[in-house]
Amino acid sequence: MILTKAQYDEIAQCLVSVPPTRQSLRKLKQRFPRYLNGVGKNGAAPVLLELANEVDYAPSLMARIVLERFLQEHERSPPSKSVINSMLREPSQIPDGVLANQVYQCIVNDCCYGPLVDCIKHAIGYEHEVLLRDLLLEKNLSFLGEDQLRAQGYDKTPDFILQVPIAVEGHIIHWIESKASFGDECSHHAYLHDQFWSYWNRFGPGLVIYWYGFIQELDCNRERGILLKASFPTDVVTLCHSLA
Repeated sequence: MILTKAQYDEIAQCLVSVPPTRQSLRKLKQRFPRYLNGVGKNGAAPVLLELANEVDYAPSLMARIVLERFLQEHERSPPSKSVINSMLREPSQIPDGVLANQVYQCIVNDCCYGPLVDCIKHAIGYEHEVLLRDLLLEKNLSFLGEDQLRAQGYDKTPDFILQVPIAVEGHIIHWIESKASFGDECSHHAYLHDQFWSYWNRFGPGLVIYWYGFIQELDCNRERGILLKASFPTDVVTLCHSLA
């Protein structure tokens, strides 16, 4: 689905229902004694999860805040990000059994954030990379995958480099990047800065496929060498000047 910016803003406005983070954290501080009292009475009850729902805060983010506070108090030094992430991925590493259970309940009941959601996103991303690979093979297009490119010493690489360039809608394409997400302004500008322009600088013009659509106005760099599509193009032209 390709939306205009006006259409996207209208939809986003309807979805905005989460209170500001500071407001949520203020509510958390007010209820934190109740959390301590609740787990003191029944450590198996989903006290932290219920508290997160009350203050309209993502359960996994709530778990991170409480875990950081716990580690700071017990280790007397700020915990590293890698340690916190490891404990969130595997709560059994948390030295306090009650907190480990509270964190686990928050993680498995969060549909938007946290390591469980990250795993789902990774799986969906890989599924679409496989889909793109199959489409390239179906079109008899020669390519190198990300793993092959990294084996050759490249650090930042698109998903696929075309060994023989193609043309799409009159634009030469040397590489294709698969994104199993919707391309909004925030994510697309971040990808441009962190990935796409680096690919363009190393490999030339390329194509980005946002499988779940994008904001139409973001497709503004075609003449500079970055083309956006919401599906694999049907009008691929190869060097023999025929539709693939």
